[in-house]
Amino acid sequence: MLNDPAADVVLGQRVLREHVASVYDTYSASTLTHLCFVAVFGAILYAQLHDPRLLFWMAGMVLADVYVFFTPRWYPARPAVESPYWARKISRLVTLVSMVTAVVPWLVVPAGNLPMTSLLMAVIVGSCARASQSLWPLKPALFGYTLPMSLGMITALAWQGDGLHLFLAAAGAAYLMLTLHAGIRQHRLLTDSLMLRFENEALAARLGEQIAATERASLEKTRFLGTASHDLRQPLHAIALFGAALENELRNRPEGRNAERLMRAVNALGASLDTMLDVSRLDAGVVVPEVQAVQLDALFLPLNHTFSARAEQKSLQLRVRASGLWVRSDPQLLHRMLSNLMDNALKYTASGGVTVIARDRGETVWIEVRDTGIGIAPEQSGRIFEEFYQVDNPGRDRSRGLGIGLSIVQRLSRLLGHPVQMHSRLGRGTHFRLVVQAANAQAGALAGPFSPQAAATDAGEQRHRGAARLPARVLLLDDEQEIREAMTGLLRSHAVEARAVDDEAAAARALAQARGEGRPFELLLCDYRLADGVDGLDVGLRLSRNGGRATPLLLITGETSPDRLQRVRESRVPVLFKPVVADRLLEAMSEAVRAG
Repeated sequence: MLNDPAADVVLGQRVLREHVASVYDTYSASTLTHLCFVAVFGAILYAQLHDPRLLFWMAGMVLADVYVFFTPRWYPARPAVESPYWARKISRLVTLVSMVTAVVPWLVVPAGNLPMTSLLMAVIVGSCARASQSLWPLKPALFGYTLPMSLGMITALAWQGDGLHLFLAAAGAAYLMLTLHAGIRQHRLLTDSLMLRFENEALAARLGEQIAATERASLEKTRFLGTASHDLRQPLHAIALFGAALENELRNRPEGRNAERLMRAVNALGASLDTMLDVSRLDAGVVVPEVQAVQLDALFLPLNHTFSARAEQKSLQLRVRASGLWVRSDPQLLHRMLSNLMDNALKYTASGGVTVIARDRGETVWIEVRDTGIGIAPEQSGRIFEEFYQVDNPGRDRSRGLGIGLSIVQRLSRLLGHPVQMHSRLGRGTHFRLVVQAANAQAGALAGPFSPQAAATDAGEQRHRGAARLPARVLLLDDEQEIREAMTGLLRSHAVEARAVDDEAAAARALAQARGEGRPFELLLCDYRLADGVDGLDVGLRLSRNGGRATPLLLITGETSPDRLQRVRESRVPVLFKPVVADRLLEAMSEAVRAG
């Protein structure tokens, strides 16, 4: 423990309190037993010796035991700071009893009755042995009880002067020293064990406090990320909508190149915010894996296509090797894990290349991503999964991302139950390994969502969605004027009549008016966080069910806080996260109308 005088004082009080509690635990029973024993033993001595002084001794012993029994005593409710007082009191009481007991050898030994002397020695030795065990916790009480009566017996024996009594005195002295030595040793052991116990409890309490503080910090960090992400997404969403409308108007014109550059910058910033959103969604527990048999070759194919151009641009070799293996996992989430690992490997590799390979290990499959990059120093290996931590990037080079990719890998690893192992040598490269449960090949099954068949299906669906009809009339509910203007401008550029309002009452009037004119709105677009903290999800649900005929609802939000994300997921309302790409917005509108 750290040297803290105040903590040491508290620890000492707790240890002493336990010692006092141990001694007082048998207080009443020991006192009553001693009182009964004094009466019986005194009667035996008086019957054998007929010495009237023994009656006075018995009376003294009875009075001492009665006083000990009825005097105020310690009980568990006593505060720990009073423990020294009660330790001193019990030591004085047992010393009193022992001093009264010390008189009896001077009454018995000079009488010359060897059997009674032997009985007395046996009683005193046995009493010391019994009492010393119960008094080990308090060393003053141990000495106070054993020394007076034992010394009274030893001196009374030695006073006789003959060889037998001197031998008995020497034996008694040796026994006393052994008893005290054993008692002191046991006292130390008890004290050390109690100190160790309380120190461990204190360490456990501090560890619990640190864990709680870490959890609070993590929660605050997640809340901060959610708030900051929302506040950043709002203006970026407006920029994206204005930019999309501008890009659409300037298409096939020289000025359109600037609009395209603007949208690339907006999309890059949006991708960064989406990465933070992924962290919030994982922390919120709204990502539910759909585990199934996945063919790794079909999973590797799009990864190879995604990163091959980037590897070629950096003059790196990218090897993604076929294996014919199958695993049990969520294909989308496993794809995200491998994508993040490959992205990280390419970022930190300047020469050589990156290899992705799967190895059969019986009931498991090892999926390995190896690179010949800069490597990771041992002292940094424990931090690479922290958010925003990047190796060898003090200048925060934007081309290396935000430093969240490996943090997402770790979260997905826990979610899917795929342990992540990392081995690295500084200057030689890094090796990440995912341990995934093996699966049997699925005869006749599709290779997975990344297979050529699935890709063809997806392409067909994309064409179908592209040809799907957009809603003719849309009602937009958003409290920010810039968003309303940008959204209506974008929708009108795609021949969608849009009306924008800023609160629930105006939206209800617009819906009623549209129904009265026989031209109802085909879709309701609603922001999640409205003015004055109004919940857009509740408002949107009320409005969509208003008037008998349900109006399809599409929620748009910049929220990333875990509790709000969980609530959106439970509502089963389709949702888009700001900033919304124009193509994705139009696609989601078509899907919402078709589903409605």
